[in-house]
Amino acid sequence: MDALVRLLQLLVLLLTLPLHIMALLGFWEPLCKSYFPYLMAVLAAKTNRKMEGKKRELFSQIKGLAGASGKVALLELGCGTGANFQFYPSGCRITCLDPNPNFEKFLTKSMAENRHLEYERFVVAFGEDMKQLADGSMDVVVCTLVLCSVQSPRKVLQEVHRVLRPGGLFFFWEHVAEPRGSWAFLWQQVAEPTWKHIGDGCRLTRETWKDLESAQFSELQMERQPPPFKWLPVGPHIMGKAVKKAFPKSCLRSE
Repeated sequence: MDALVRLLQLLVLLLTLPLHIMALLGFWEPLCKSYFPYLMAVLAAKTNRKMEGKKRELFSQIKGLAGASGKVALLELGCGTGANFQFYPSGCRITCLDPNPNFEKFLTKSMAENRHLEYERFVVAFGEDMKQLADGSMDVVVCTLVLCSVQSPRKVLQEVHRVLRPGGLFFFWEHVAEPRGSWAFLWQQVAEPTWKHIGDGCRLTRETWKDLESAQFSELQMERQPPPFKWLPVGPHIMGKAVKKAFPKSCLRSE
């Protein structure tokens, strides 16, 4: 099976040779960073129409985290075009983080269309190193279709855990690998070396649920879903939430 995968990967590489040469010479990444936000804007609109009910159900839980001020500090990790904004409840103060600065103009448009939210700032950074954000500064972190493209999902989840306050929630929706040994997984292996250039680093064969299960969250709820688009090589999706363990009351000092 491994020999077949390598042979098919070679055939795909030959068919897409100009792309790989441009990537090798360093020309492809700047081009990808420029066009990718436009591609995501189109796909995000189509995805929201298919996933509207699920997203509203998932993000409706955010409202319960509002304190006396009625505000919720929310970090959108890999914010993209702001496709999730319409599903957040009123009172959310949004901090956006993405390594691609070309998304900011799309975020500005999304915030203008969602006046029920407060826009804090746009941070250009990678999820593995969010040093601009203080420990325990967020009530909620949201991450949708992001962990497939980061360099280290484990480090990103460590940073998510760090910036969340005790009792804070991490919401996720990610595409993952098909079952090992299946023909669908074989085709993901074949397509991945080329797809990662088209999809700005997207890996098709990541088993992200394993990273979530081994992270330091006290509670993890996750459901598996079929992919919204059958014509794309991405596999099934996982959606859910994780909770950062709250400090026991006995550990809190009274003033």
